[in-house]
Amino acid sequence: MTYCVAMLMEAGLVFLSDTRTNAGVDQINTFRKMSVFSQPGERVLVLLSAGNLALTQSVVSLLYERQGREGENLLNVPNLFEAARHVGDCLREAHRRDAEAFRAFGIDFNAGFLLGGQIRGERMRLFNLYAAGNFVEATPDTPYFQIGESKYGKPILDRVFHWHSSLEEAAKCALISMDSTLKSNLSVGMPLDMLCYARDTHKVERRARINADDAYFNRLREAWGERIKQAFAELPALDWDRCGHP
Repeated sequence: MTYCVAMLMEAGLVFLSDTRTNAGVDQINTFRKMSVFSQPGERVLVLLSAGNLALTQSVVSLLYERQGREGENLLNVPNLFEAARHVGDCLREAHRRDAEAFRAFGIDFNAGFLLGGQIRGERMRLFNLYAAGNFVEATPDTPYFQIGESKYGKPILDRVFHWHSSLEEAAKCALISMDSTLKSNLSVGMPLDMLCYARDTHKVERRARINADDAYFNRLREAWGERIKQAFAELPALDWDRCGHP
C-alpha cells in the first residue's frame, strides 16, 4: 500500500508520497513513487503512482522510454490535458500487454496516478488518473487528490487546506496528513518524497527526501500530537441533563 497526495492552489502545487511497498509481512521494500519530467524554464510535470508496483513501474518506464523516440512524450505535449491523456495511453498500453496475464494469476489490474504541473503558456493543472486511463481534473472547489491509503490523511486536508493556502501552509498540511496515515497504517512508511512548485516558475526549486530522522518532520508530528491532546482536553464535557431521553 502507499499514500500520495497532490494539492493545487493559487500559489502553486505540493506533491508528497511515501516509499513503502509490501507483498506480505516479510516482503517490505522502498521504492520511489514520485517521477519528475521537466525542462527548466518551459515545463514541470510531476507524477505520483500507487497500486501494483510492477504495473506502475511499467507505465513510468514506458513514459521515460517514449522520450527517446520520435513522437509524443511528456516533454513535447502542448498542454497538461494532453499530458494526462498521454499517461492514460501508456496505462492502457500496459493493460493490453499484461491484463490477461494478471487475470490468469488472480491479480487485480490496480494502478492510480496523480499528474500535475505547469507548461509555459497555460495555468497550473492537476489530474487524477484511474486504472482505465480516464481522468478527472482538480478545481478551486476540489483542489487536492489522494491515491492509495487515503482515509487517514483526509480529515486534516478537508479542515485546513483551501485554494488560497500558501505553499508553506499546504506543505505543512500535507506532512500532517502523511503523519496521520503513518500513525494508523503500517503499510505506509518512510522515507517521504516532497516537491513544492511555485506558480509560473517553470522549474523545480524545492524538492526533498524526508527520512525517519528528519528533525523538522519529527518536531512537526510531535507538536501536532500534543496539540490534538490539548484541544481534546479543553473540549466541554458531555452535559447529560441536556441530552434527549430515549
